[in-house]
Amino acid sequence: MTPIEDYALLGDMGTAAMVGRDGSVDWLCLPRFDSPACLAALVGTPDNGFWRIAPANGAGTCAGRAYRPDTLVLDTWWRTPTGVARVTDFMAPMSPLPCLVRIVEGVVGEVSLRSELRLRFHQGRVVPWVRGVDGCTVAVAGPDAVWLSVDGEARLTGDEHATVAELTVAAGRRIALVLAWAPSHHTWPPRTLGVPVETLLKETVEHWRGWAGRCNYQGPWRDAVVRSLITLKALTYAPTGGIVAAPTTSLPGCIGGERNWDERYCWLRDSTLTLSCLLGSGYREEATAWLDWLVRALAGDPADLQCVYGVGGQRLLRETEAHWLAGYQGSQPVRLGNSAVGRFHLDVYGEVLDTLYHSLLAGIPMPAHVWELVEALMGFLQRHWREPDQGLWQVRGPRRHFVHSKVMVWVAADRALRMGKLLGRNGSSAQWWAMRQEVHRQVCREGWDPGQGSFVQSYGSPALDATALLMPRLGFLPAQDVRVRGTLRALHGLQEGGFLHRYAPGDEGVHTVDGMAGREGAFVSCSLWHADTLAATGHVLKAQEEFERVLAVRNDVGLLAEQWDPRTGRQLGNFPKAVSHLALVETAFALSAAPSPYPRSPAASDRRRSG
Repeated sequence: MTPIEDYALLGDMGTAAMVGRDGSVDWLCLPRFDSPACLAALVGTPDNGFWRIAPANGAGTCAGRAYRPDTLVLDTWWRTPTGVARVTDFMAPMSPLPCLVRIVEGVVGEVSLRSELRLRFHQGRVVPWVRGVDGCTVAVAGPDAVWLSVDGEARLTGDEHATVAELTVAAGRRIALVLAWAPSHHTWPPRTLGVPVETLLKETVEHWRGWAGRCNYQGPWRDAVVRSLITLKALTYAPTGGIVAAPTTSLPGCIGGERNWDERYCWLRDSTLTLSCLLGSGYREEATAWLDWLVRALAGDPADLQCVYGVGGQRLLRETEAHWLAGYQGSQPVRLGNSAVGRFHLDVYGEVLDTLYHSLLAGIPMPAHVWELVEALMGFLQRHWREPDQGLWQVRGPRRHFVHSKVMVWVAADRALRMGKLLGRNGSSAQWWAMRQEVHRQVCREGWDPGQGSFVQSYGSPALDATALLMPRLGFLPAQDVRVRGTLRALHGLQEGGFLHRYAPGDEGVHTVDGMAGREGAFVSCSLWHADTLAATGHVLKAQEEFERVLAVRNDVGLLAEQWDPRTGRQLGNFPKAVSHLALVETAFALSAAPSPYPRSPAASDRRRSG
C-alpha cells in the first residue's frame, strides 16, 4: 500500500482529494470534507474506489512531482521507454460544485497512459449506476452523481465496474479529464464541464498565487511557511470558515493498530493557535471567518461545550465503524464520526476565552452578545473546574486531573479578567481573580514533581506530558522560571531520534492514560513546541536545529502528518494535519524573531525526505 507520506493534497476549500505518487487518487469525499467518500482505497482496497492515471501496463516510473510555486496545482512527470508525459492535477476553487481536473500532456516523444476510475459511493461500498449523457459518463447512487468528461482524443469505456480511457499523447498534445459532483436529481451536466480546462487551470493558479502573495512572513523559511499556509487554507471549509483537523479518517498512529480517528472536523483545542497563525501571517479575513464559525458553534448551554464540531458547526458526530473497509495496512477499525463530542474537556473553555481575548486585541469585530458568552463560560467553570476531565489528548481512559486542563482553566480566568478590563465589565472580577489565583497555586502544588524537577501529566502521576511546554506561551509561567527549565530538561526523556512524543509511548501493552494498545509515533506539533520553548529559554541554535529536523521529514511536496516514527522513518496519522502546519508557521515566526549567534541555513528548510 502507498505510504502515507507519498500522498499529495488537492483541495477547493470545500473538500479534498489525496493523490499518490503512483498517480492514484485514493481518497475523495463529495461534496464536502465530512461527506461519504466515493474513492476510499486509502483506508480499504482498490475495490473501495480509486482514480489512477499512470503509464499503461506499468511501463513507466514517476520521475518527480511538485506543486507549482505558491499553488495547490500538482504536476507529476512520468518517464516511459517511449517518452515523458506530465499529469497536472487540481481542484477548481472557483467552481460552484466540486470539480477535480486531471490534464495529461506529452513532453517528449509519445506516451501511452491509462485512466481507470472506479467509483464506490457511500464510504466505498456502493457500486453506482453508470450511463452516458450528452457525451459524458455519469455515475449515480442515492443523493450523489459524479460526472466525467474527456477533452481530447480519448474515449470513455466501461470495464468491470470501472470507467477507463486509453490516453496517448505526443509532445505538445494534451488530454483533459474533468470529474464533477452534482446532486443526483440534476439530470444535466454541471456547468463546470463546459468551461475550457485552460480557463480552470489559469483561474486556479491565479487564485492560489494571489492568496499566497498576501503572506507577510519574509524570513529564511518562507517557502515552508507559505506551503503550510496554503495547506491550512485548503483545509478551510469556505462557506463557514471552519478549519478541519485533517481531510482524512483512520490513517493510523500505529500501523495495524486501533489508533485510528476521523479528523474531518473542527477542534476547539486548535482555535487560539489558528487565530494567532492567521493574524500573524497577514490573513485577517480568514481569522475573522474562523472566529465567526467559533462563536456560532458555541451557541447553547456552556455545559454542552464540545471539543469538536462539524464544519457547519453541527454537534452530532456519532462515531461508527466501517466494517467493510480493511483499514490502512490492516489498521482497524475505520472510524466515521468522532465520539469525543460526548466527553468532558476543561481545556476547551480556556481555548475559547483565549481566542476571544486575542480577537478583541486584534480589533476583530465581536458579536454584541460576546460578554454574555464570557460570563456563561466562566460561570460554568467556577462550578466545575475542580472536576477531572479527559484532557487535551481526549483520552479514552478514565478522567484525571490533567495539569494542562487546569492550566487552561487559569487561562480562561485570566483572559476573562483581561477582557473585562478592556470592555469596562468588572462585575465578576473579584470572583474570577480569586479563582485564577487558586488554580495557579493548585497546579504549582499538585502538578509539580520535586523528584523529577518537572511538571507532570496529571495530579499524583509521575508521567510526563509535552503539554507542559505550553506554559510560557500561555503566560502561566515565564520561560526563565526554574520550573519551566526543569520541565524542559525532564522532557528530554520523551525524545526519540530528535523528535518528541506527547507522553511515554507504549509497546505491546495498553497505555494507562489513553486506554489504547500499540506504540504510536512522535507528535510533530510537540517537537515544534519543544523548539519554541528552547528558543524562549535562550537555546536558539538548538531550537533552530530541532525546527529544521522537522522540516527535513516533510514529504516531497512539503506536507506533514500528525506523527513521525523515528524508528521506521514513516509519517503516521491523518494527513496532512492542520496542527502540524500551524505549529510549523508559529515556530518559523518565533525563530525568525529570536536573536541567533549563528547564521541560519535556509537551504536546510528545502530538504525533503525522498519517497
